Amino acid sequence: MRRVTIFLCALIWTGMAGAAPDAAMDKFASLYEAEWGQVQPCRTPKLNQFKVCSPLLRNEGNAPYMLYGDKPTDKVAVLVHGLSDSPFFMREVARIVHEQGFTVLVPLLPGHGLRDADDDMEDWDLAERWQQHVEEVLDIAREMGDTVYAGGFSTGGALVVEQALTQPQGFDGLLLFSGALALSDNAESMSRIWGIKWVARIIDGKYRTHGANPYKYPSVPGFAGLELMDVIESIRELLEEGKTLEMPVFAAHSQADITTPVQGIEALLERTGNDNTLFVIDKSYEVCHADLIVNTSLLTDMRFNRVLVDEREPCAVPEANPLFAQMEMMLTSFLTSHAE
Repeated sequence: MRRVTIFLCALIWTGMAGAAPDAAMDKFASLYEAEWGQVQPCRTPKLNQFKVCSPLLRNEGNAPYMLYGDKPTDKVAVLVHGLSDSPFFMREVARIVHEQGFTVLVPLLPGHGLRDADDDMEDWDLAERWQQHVEEVLDIAREMGDTVYAGGFSTGGALVVEQALTQPQGFDGLLLFSGALALSDNAESMSRIWGIKWVARIIDGKYRTHGANPYKYPSVPGFAGLELMDVIESIRELLEEGKTLEMPVFAAHSQADITTPVQGIEALLERTGNDNTLFVIDKSYEVCHADLIVNTSLLTDMRFNRVLVDEREPCAVPEANPLFAQMEMMLTSFLTSHAE
């Protein structure tokens, strides 16, 4: 293993014809029409992008989307966002993968990106809905090409790892960013308390979706965090049963990440083959969990309202990852080597 440590439905397809995967677009849109009950054309179409919009979304930046090229390709990638955020945050990673010749699907997990998410974030089947949705999107990807890569940020990464451990034949590579393979000691200890999910639902109260960031909920609901812990425990059980990842893995993580400690991804990679790349950002850079996949372009377009947060709190204000360019270079090298 190479280790680098350095201190909308738019019901109409947007773009030119050519290689537009129309059948896949229809299936992709149908997932959200079934989930939301209503979809509508997006107001800001972009070339070679198909986006699924709805009046139920906070804004179009929260919408799921697909990036495709002008020429046919059999390389497809699925990139899944994290808990409480949206496909907006996968934008720059999706761009990198797309530039390597992939059609890229960036789904929206159930309960996310919505004006009203209270019922979803209290759903006892929330983790199962996440798992099913990721599986459905992966099924679409497998119909589109012979080479399928999948990954995501934080919770999205964990959901894909779980899928890869149960259906390894359907993956050619994994791309993990701040992968949630472990949570803080306090969070993991709390998750083991009997009845804690009932308590979390009460504490969460009426879940608020609007805040300083137009593409991310202002807080992570405690109940949903416990649902994520169920996914992590499932992964650990699969590994204890002897399941392994039979495909190359690219993983990027910050040592300063206290939300999902790097030890989780390191422990996972110890149980895989040697054909992996782990890009670790030294703790001295103080790159927060959510900032790993943020560059200056994404930060500018985020339009974060600093007035609505206490800037004295650690990681309260998003910042660009100072080593994003190096991470991009390593990701590009990984894809060039493994997905030619």
